This record gives sequence, C-alpha cells and structure tokens, in this order.
Amino acid sequence: MKKFLFVLTLLSTTLTPFAQPHYRIYAVRFASMLNRLPLSSWVQKAPEKDSVNIDFMVWLIKGDNGKTILLDAGFQRGLDDQKEFEPFAYTRPDSALEKLNIQPADITDIIISHPHWDHIDGLSLFPNAHAWMQKEDYAYYVGGAWQKGGQPGGFAKRDVRMLLEDNLAGRLTLVDGDDKEIIPGITVYTGSRHTFNSQFVVVNTGADPAGHSQTQTGTQKVLLASDNLWVYYSLDHMMPPSEGGTFDNAAFVRSLQRMKTLVADPKYIIPGHDASLFTRFPKIADGIVEIR
Repeated sequence: MKKFLFVLTLLSTTLTPFAQPHYRIYAVRFASMLNRLPLSSWVQKAPEKDSVNIDFMVWLIKGDNGKTILLDAGFQRGLDDQKEFEPFAYTRPDSALEKLNIQPADITDIIISHPHWDHIDGLSLFPNAHAWMQKEDYAYYVGGAWQKGGQPGGFAKRDVRMLLEDNLAGRLTLVDGDDKEIIPGITVYTGSRHTFNSQFVVVNTGADPAGHSQTQTGTQKVLLASDNLWVYYSLDHMMPPSEGGTFDNAAFVRSLQRMKTLVADPKYIIPGHDASLFTRFPKIADGIVEIR
C-alpha cells in the first residue's frame, strides 16, 4: 500500500505543470506633448477635425520570478529628431520608474519593440538589462536602412552604435521570428511592419482582471502593442497609421485584426502613444497606471 501511495504521489508531481509566473504590468509616462495633434497625423483617413493627446511611455512588467522587465527604454534628451515633437514635458525614463520604487539596476530585461529613437535611446540607462530584439529588425537597423534606398527615418546613429556595442558585449538576444516565448509567460509577435520587422508583446499575467489567481478564474492576457498600434482610433476603425507609419499598410491592418484574437478583451490591447490610456486603468501615481 505504501508503495502504491508513493507511486501515485510521484505521478501527480510529475504531471503537475510548472507554475505560471505572475506578472503585474504598468504603463509609465515619461514625456507628453503639450499640444493636441491632429488625429489625421496618426491615422489615415481620420476626421480632420479630430485631435489626440500624445504621450511617450515605457511598460514595466514585474514578475514574481525575479524578472523586472521593460518593453522599450524611452529616450534621453539631445537628439535632433526630438525637435519634431517640441514642445513636450519630459522626465528621464529611469527617473519616472522611481515612482514605483524601481531603480535602473533592477531592470533585468528590455524587450525592444522596434528601434526608433524614442523607444531605444534610453537603453544605456539600465546597466544590468539584457535586450531582446527581432533578428530581421536588427539587421535592417544596423545595415540595410543606411544603404541607398533604405529607410533610416526615426533611427539615430548614436543608438545604432550603442546597440552594436550591446551585441558585441553579449547583452542582446536576437529573436528569430513570430510567436516566440522569450521569457516564461511572455511571447513576442511580428507582422505589423511598423519598422522592418517590429514586434509586440503578449503577457500571460497569471491573473484575471480582478487580480484573482490563475487557479481561481483563469489567466488574463495583456497585449502591449507599442507602436504596432499608435492610438486607439486605429484599432477601433481598423485603419493603418499615417504615411511613414509602416512598411505595409495591409500588413498593419492584418496585425490589428490578429491582436483581437490574442486577448479575451480588446481593452487589454495597449497602444504606444495614446494619452487616453491613462484614464482607462487604475492610477498608481502621477503618470502611472496599472494594466488590470
């Protein structure tokens, strides 16, 4: 009998799946446009009379597995490209995270959605972070974009050099393709072609929107789109971004359609620059909401 119970216990232990990490997700604003912009500057065929407030943000993914992850790293002041967005209010991204008691050295990983300056220039602020980027996006960023006929718009040469150094130092992993779980519970997807092969993130939080545990009610997934979706209007109307917002308008719209299949509720599809995000989720501190 004892032998039978031992075997039964062994089988139940063997068949029990590894526990899903629990993640909490925060949108952290570090810069804001001081003036509303025409919605048509962000979405094709949007009503000319409509406007939108634009924020710049990073997304903190805090796990109970020792992982403190950022999606994108924001930017530092001092790039000529920033003049396009003047005037704007600004706090350095690492300082903005201090409102959550997160120090720069606490960040273990940074997922780079795409290498535009406003999403990658802050990478050097986080000395212990390991970066994750799509392989094809990296190759274009450091190579093809700068060749005749390439499209280096939104890329900063100092960031190219920084990313090359990170690769040489072993601080960068190149992700090869779509639907890849790069960290337990965190999967990246491609398809929108905002840049050559930009990626967005689906986080399996291990909790439902009310914060109940996975064993109680099932898992809530949150999709962090970054610039694979600039503003909510694009998602609501299935419209591509304004000119220059993607290599392929049709692919961008197909990606929006796919996003809606990857989460149970489109509420949890989070755009990259729409300031109204900060009115849709619980406020944690000034410029910070928790996505739940």
